[in-house]
Amino acid sequence: MKRLAFYCVYPIIWFLSLLPLRVLYIISDFLFLVNYYLIGYRKKVVKENLELAFPNKTEKEILAIRKKFFKHFTDLMVESIRFYSISEKEMKKRYKCINPEVLSDLTKKGESIILTGSHLGNWEWSCALPLFFETPIFGTYKELQNKYFDAFVLESRTRFDIKAVETAQTIKNLKHNVDNNIQGIYILLSDQSPQMHKTFHWSNHMGVKVPFHTGAEMISKKFNMPVVNFAPKKVKRGYYEIYFEVLTETPNEFKNFDITDMYAEITNKYIEKQPAYYLWSHKRFKHRGKYDEWLNYRRNKKK
Repeated sequence: MKRLAFYCVYPIIWFLSLLPLRVLYIISDFLFLVNYYLIGYRKKVVKENLELAFPNKTEKEILAIRKKFFKHFTDLMVESIRFYSISEKEMKKRYKCINPEVLSDLTKKGESIILTGSHLGNWEWSCALPLFFETPIFGTYKELQNKYFDAFVLESRTRFDIKAVETAQTIKNLKHNVDNNIQGIYILLSDQSPQMHKTFHWSNHMGVKVPFHTGAEMISKKFNMPVVNFAPKKVKRGYYEIYFEVLTETPNEFKNFDITDMYAEITNKYIEKQPAYYLWSHKRFKHRGKYDEWLNYRRNKKK
């Protein structure tokens, strides 16, 4: 059944990927109207997230951001499809690194880098970063249950030579590269909410105390790698500018979770600049108010 589903859908996706974005955006406009006014996919979740993140905004402002988010969300869908066939020339035109020297200066010193980011702008197009750097770039991914779709998505994401590493193999892959003096830049999107029992630290996400993934910090300290944040700015439809900012070149000089807090702070900063372009359709604050419950869990676990 999974194979049949793939072979039914694949030709459609492949055909759509060949269309220019100006045509795909017409499809996106239609999908937006259907979803926003008929289906209403996660409209309630998005509104609740925005109300928590921006308590000082009026309902009119919240609804305007929500509407803009869903327009961006359908654009993101067709942009991800277009990525499968987009040319290197067009990609470089639409996805620009404004200050690549931030990474290049570090790699010239022989450094490997932890590159933190969030689900802001078009994070899928971060798979095009190898077009701008000579150092190998590794991106983590989670396998899909349908192995046929998984192979298709993997083929699409690696077409510009990003090195895909399954999430569970991240540490093993890093250790292998370090042991063999293989330099790399490792992309880690760290803004998803971890499971309560796997949480080590809580931080401020848009004014709400929530658990944060600490993997980027732990890895940077374990292998003594600089941490750089990247943030896409949406300039206009289909065009993004990428900004890099060093969080630290000396991770082991920081107390535990300080780097995670720095990441949370810079993520908040960029979300506030372009609030409609963050991925609000996930339940970002589902663990809010559970900090004491988590503390009790941790205390009981240590007994």
